[in-house]
Amino acid sequence: MSTREKATEMVRRRYNRIAPLYDRMEGLVERSRYSEWRDLLWSKVEGTRILEVGVGTGKNLQYYPAGAEMIAIDLSEKMLERAKRKASEQKLEVHLQQMDVQKLEFADKSFDTVVASFVFCSVADPVRGMMEVKRVCKEGGKVVLMEHMRSPNRILNLFMDFVNLASVRIMGENVNRRTVDNVRKSGLEVEQVTNLAFGVFQLIEARKKAQRSESMIQSA
Repeated sequence: MSTREKATEMVRRRYNRIAPLYDRMEGLVERSRYSEWRDLLWSKVEGTRILEVGVGTGKNLQYYPAGAEMIAIDLSEKMLERAKRKASEQKLEVHLQQMDVQKLEFADKSFDTVVASFVFCSVADPVRGMMEVKRVCKEGGKVVLMEHMRSPNRILNLFMDFVNLASVRIMGENVNRRTVDNVRKSGLEVEQVTNLAFGVFQLIEARKKAQRSESMIQSA
């Protein structure tokens, strides 16, 4: 087993462990801040075939656009169990599957938009995960991410580095990643970054560039 696979398995086990407590752990911040941000996140979605990466316990289910074909994945089977229960209670049609974003089991150019919220802080190889997102996104398709990441403030960064030591062990989350840079490294084109709070919580809108065909290049 590779180092990446070991790290991924560790994350899966941690989320399985905290799944029964997850919604209660984030209940206050979900009501006070995250719910408003989720409204904004899903307002940016385009098209009719949408993939949510890291559905978790299903906190985004209520924001899914009406009439869209929704597919949602998560690494943790215990988190998925809770998402499936919520989807049933809300009578939502969504295809829920256990899957690792670092090796997506979808064909190239399958989705109009790929969405994730607070996911790439936990992916063992975030650039690899982003490259998979890019692969399954249609040409000209959109990627919308809500993430917490490294602050532009140096003093705050020192605190985040300290907090990260505990966060990784307890939740499997890295709170100090440079996620905008990782999106660019994957080959996606970053269109807009919206600061949600403190320069740490950000909404990232990116797009997969449409490839010019050989005939178009020759005629240019």
